[in-house]
Amino acid sequence: MANLVQKTVIMDDQAIRRALIRIAHEIIENNKGIEDLVIVGIRTRGVPLAERLASEIERIEGRRLSVGILDITLYRDDLSTLSYQPVVHQTQIPVDINGKKIVLVDDVLYTGRTVRAALDAVIDLGRPKVIQLAVLVDRGHRELPIRADYVGKNVPTSSKEVVGVQLMPVDQADKVVIKEFI
Repeated sequence: MANLVQKTVIMDDQAIRRALIRIAHEIIENNKGIEDLVIVGIRTRGVPLAERLASEIERIEGRRLSVGILDITLYRDDLSTLSYQPVVHQTQIPVDINGKKIVLVDDVLYTGRTVRAALDAVIDLGRPKVIQLAVLVDRGHRELPIRADYVGKNVPTSSKEVVGVQLMPVDQADKVVIKEFI
């Protein structure tokens, strides 16, 4: 049986903070302000990242954005292959998304399947003007033609490696690590 061991820390709490500040500025600049903008975090670790981005944008622009929480459990394409009973959480989008600019937020972009599921979930809720994607880490290895509009850090990885994101309050620390099967 293979064990997963931490290989290296690629982002500490300060690197995460700096990446989110940069992404917040890029979101504001790319959207020419924050009018009709909604930040939506993909459960689980996309949610604290979305909250932090919204707080940073509020600090810059002086106005709080609506922040939503998206549960994609029932939209996963591997749902029928999972051996456990999936736990479905509530999706909470506080505003009507029709005609809005949605920024989906997730921790790691890998195969693209999570984002595909999130796109399906968002479209089921309404017809936004545009959907953008912000991720803390893009590790490559895409299986679907999906790319992020905003990336905190590009990290080329091997298929034997796992990118582990730890964010408070979900975890006990703020850091991104690379783990490897041995």
